[in-house]
Amino acid sequence: MKIYSYIILMAVTTYLIRMLPLVLFQKPIKSQFVKSFLYYVPYTCLTVMTIPAIFTCTKSVISATVGFIVAMILGFNKKSLPVVAAAACIAVFITERFI
Repeated sequence: MKIYSYIILMAVTTYLIRMLPLVLFQKPIKSQFVKSFLYYVPYTCLTVMTIPAIFTCTKSVISATVGFIVAMILGFNKKSLPVVAAAACIAVFITERFI
């Protein structure tokens, strides 16, 4: 019975998170600051969730750093996501073999 209450609570919480902005912000947002803030929120959240995982998912922080640097270089050079991900994985794999 306890699990059902958890599921219902999470469903209500998820619904409120998605419904409240629609109810509270019915008019178009005119403030350039608020628009800019809301534009960058998804990128910030993704970064905050990804960066710690990058440095804790390998056996060594050195190999994680090498993979991160490879991904950053390729990302700044406008390579596609599969290329960046594959190159970073290969860089981590090779670095792990040398360590």
